[in-house]
Amino acid sequence: MPRYNPAQIEPKWQQHWEVQKTFCTPDMPAGEKLYVLDMFPYPSGSGLHVGHPEGYTATDIVCRFARMRGKTVLHPMGFDAFGLPAEEHAIKTNTPPRVSTETNIAEFTRQLIMLGFSYDWDRV
Repeated sequence: MPRYNPAQIEPKWQQHWEVQKTFCTPDMPAGEKLYVLDMFPYPSGSGLHVGHPEGYTATDIVCRFARMRGKTVLHPMGFDAFGLPAEEHAIKTNTPPRVSTETNIAEFTRQLIMLGFSYDWDRV
């Protein structure tokens, strides 16, 4: 059996999930529902750190298990871009806060998608 190559295999599934809207939640679903909200990361760095996926993995497992049991799961992601951390990062990098925040959110989003978490990206 050939060695698993995530760079070769994962993009196929990421695209499938995006095109099929696998993790999107209908606005007013019938049946059992579950709402799971993670702590939003501060986009005050140039990327996620190891602690982010550590916590997000547990909630993602809960969401996937609930979906397999037939529940409609709302699992959104967002970014806590208010306050001092984002402003301090902008000052540190000599970048306007809006530009710094938007750049970091784009990078965080790319990384979270690459990690394969089942967020409803239509609700960011």
